[in-house]
Amino acid sequence: MSKSVKNISIASHENIQMDGIQKLGVALGLLGLFIMALALFNVSFPNKGLWLAGSILAIFTGITVYANRTYLNQPEGINNNGIWHKNLTNRGSWAWMTGIILTSFYIVLYWYPQYLGLNQDGEANTGIVGFFDPLSYILNGKAASQWFVYGTLYTVAILGLGYKFILKYRHNKYQLVRTISVMFFQLGFAFLIPEILEKLNPEKAYFAKDLKNMWPLNYYFFNDWHLKAMLEGGNLGLFLLFFGIAMIFIISPILTYFYGKRWYCSWVCGCGGLAETAGDSFRHLSNKTDTVWKIERWMIHSVLVFSFVMTIAVIFTFLSNNPEMSFITKDHFIWGIVAFLLVFTGALYIFKRKDLDKDAVFTLLSLVAIIIILLLINYFSGNQNILFIDSNSLREWYGFAIGAAFSGVVGVGFYPILGNRVWCRFGCPMAAILGLQQRLFSKFRITTNGGQCISCGNCSTYCEMGIDVRSYAQKGENIVRSSCVGCGICAAVCPRGVLKLENDSPAGRINSNEILLGNDIDLMDLINQK
Repeated sequence: MSKSVKNISIASHENIQMDGIQKLGVALGLLGLFIMALALFNVSFPNKGLWLAGSILAIFTGITVYANRTYLNQPEGINNNGIWHKNLTNRGSWAWMTGIILTSFYIVLYWYPQYLGLNQDGEANTGIVGFFDPLSYILNGKAASQWFVYGTLYTVAILGLGYKFILKYRHNKYQLVRTISVMFFQLGFAFLIPEILEKLNPEKAYFAKDLKNMWPLNYYFFNDWHLKAMLEGGNLGLFLLFFGIAMIFIISPILTYFYGKRWYCSWVCGCGGLAETAGDSFRHLSNKTDTVWKIERWMIHSVLVFSFVMTIAVIFTFLSNNPEMSFITKDHFIWGIVAFLLVFTGALYIFKRKDLDKDAVFTLLSLVAIIIILLLINYFSGNQNILFIDSNSLREWYGFAIGAAFSGVVGVGFYPILGNRVWCRFGCPMAAILGLQQRLFSKFRITTNGGQCISCGNCSTYCEMGIDVRSYAQKGENIVRSSCVGCGICAAVCPRGVLKLENDSPAGRINSNEILLGNDIDLMDLINQK
């Protein structure tokens, strides 16, 4: 009889190994991926439809078996045990291998789809693209493209790993509702509805039919080919054109005012949906240092400015080349942009400058002044290309650097290395716009009860946006940050109920405390000042 003492602690490092049922779930999931890998290497299947259905079913079954075994036999609470001791979730060799595979897949997907089996010469697809042809014919009546393959895999990942996320956070109602929301929007609005609409309107030129994707995340919305396709796309095209514009200027600002940017970033967005489900295991890897925060602020707002300038350029070119398709001229457009920038920045500076940091005010005013000056120089010089840059080149640069390399290759491929919200933190122009609205014109905040905080650090550790939540909680200060996506994980993992997501009056939501902590101030100086 062994005299060794068995460690029965649920937090023990000895208890993080997978048992037989968990290994079976992983094996089934890998089997499904292996079948797709065989298709990638041009293995010919006798009935591609059945093999495709079998591979997807194996993936879902594997995730279900693994998730049920991992979470359903655990006591109430969120199980993050051993997350810093697992090779995959602590930047070990498996993490790097996964990151390299994801990054390589995105590179091939965006720039070398022929290696996935896409045939652009009218012949039949091969490889993994051809493997997805049966499903593509059912949904949109056409052969698959690399984007159909990507969209299907994207949806499978959100649905399958969304189920795993639901079991992990099953005792938190907010997490259940928002996860079901992103799964619903991804399956319906991002995948099924666009494909079915494509099948119902095969004679019309392609234009994006994803109702939830809006500018500037949908950076090609105002491109000439896309505008023409919508204007010539009948009632559906005109509806999506006006709906897309309403989303930018009416619907999004109203929802952000009432609920913060979480209505989109954590409840609707496909990028956020993948980050929350497939990337949940890597959320603790986000860097929380002040240096990275400063880099984040400069990068995301630089991308926003790039997106704004690119959009101005392509609309100007469209109006110049197609005056008969619009009720405004390029002159009206330029003066409208100048007036908008002047009114917007003027109102922001007059009414909200106290809520902006000095560097933010300086940067905002400088960028706007530069853009207006360049616009006016172009206008009075008669230059066809706005800002002295060919709009097609500018669009290609943006599409390559931001739309593909940043959002896809880095944004997802670096999940296991830099955390699950790399794109959302450093590059998403949609997050930048919503963040500005949330910071200055929203009712949303996370309130804190500093008297209950025990400084355990769970909130900061699992904040995927790199916010040092604990520093706010220790002071009892409301968390009003433009980068916060309102995922609510900080409140979910808090053992004391210190944090609470709220929508209340905008007044008093920013309550920065002059007194930080005892170690941060000289108490005698404070007394003397009194």
